[in-house]
Amino acid sequence: MESNVSSGAAFEASDRSWTKVLARYRQPNPVRSTVEIAITALPFAALWTLCAVAAVNAYWWGLLLTIPAAGFLVRLFILQHDCGHGTLFSRRGINDWTGRVIGVFTLTPYDYWRRTHAVHHATAGNLDKRGIGDVSTLTVREYRALSWWGRLRYRLYRHPLVMFGLGPAWLFVCQYRLPFGLMRAGIQPWTSTIATNLAVALPVTGLMWLMGIGPFLMVQVPITLIAATAGVWLFYVQHQFEETHWSEGNDWNLHHAALHGSSHYDLPFPLRWITGNIGIHHVHHLSAKVPFYRLPEVLRDHPDLRDVGRITLLQSLRCVKLVLWDENGKRLVSFREIRAA
Repeated sequence: MESNVSSGAAFEASDRSWTKVLARYRQPNPVRSTVEIAITALPFAALWTLCAVAAVNAYWWGLLLTIPAAGFLVRLFILQHDCGHGTLFSRRGINDWTGRVIGVFTLTPYDYWRRTHAVHHATAGNLDKRGIGDVSTLTVREYRALSWWGRLRYRLYRHPLVMFGLGPAWLFVCQYRLPFGLMRAGIQPWTSTIATNLAVALPVTGLMWLMGIGPFLMVQVPITLIAATAGVWLFYVQHQFEETHWSEGNDWNLHHAALHGSSHYDLPFPLRWITGNIGIHHVHHLSAKVPFYRLPEVLRDHPDLRDVGRITLLQSLRCVKLVLWDENGKRLVSFREIRAA
């Protein structure tokens, strides 16, 4: 018993020590950050314009262009994400206003999202504090205790068509229009969502007047839906993989959950670049103050972190079936495995 306790304490100390190691990567480079904004925002604007021109003359070519445009919109969201952590610039005010402006393009109210995302970082992998800023995940015991209607609802929620189809559309187009989850958390979430809604309405109204409602929707809708689905997929894979970590009560530890409850989504370079290295998620959760463009430096200097929670693009496709946390096996399992058991 004593040996188990001592080894667990040593493991916890080892996880915590990584935060000290990563502290030297936390300093942002304002020039680099500005360049990253430029090489993301300008191509997005150019591609959106090309899609708009094609919507009038050659829509199918324009539809193809919505795919890279959506990719740059995802990268804009990663920039907004870094602003929320205060990592793109040294001054909080610059981060906040940059994030708020980007939020108009990503349809994401910055201050509201930042608050829910902070809850996610503080509670990731904690079975006692699920529900805000994460993918709803039941344990096997909880699922078996549900009525048939409750099981059906959970199965529908976890179905790929809902999780990666209807869900992303609802999240970015509808849910972010009101501060769901923080409805009674004061004025700031309301101010953030309402101000973002108004800021979105102005350019949308102008573009619809300039282009026409039909051409505008033919451009904006596919870009938004593709980017939303890609964003939800990334977030899903970062925590919903077989060997992820969940615990409860005194067994939960912030540093251990950060390192072992978040994946290293090892993507090919083009996808790694367009997603702003967010696949290096275990390092991000260990030290959220590390700018996204410095995350590869961490893996270069500390190769021990490369294989922690590593999943490839092909392996990630199997994560879709993982829907329940098995308290006994300490891993995510599928509905099929539960039926077999």
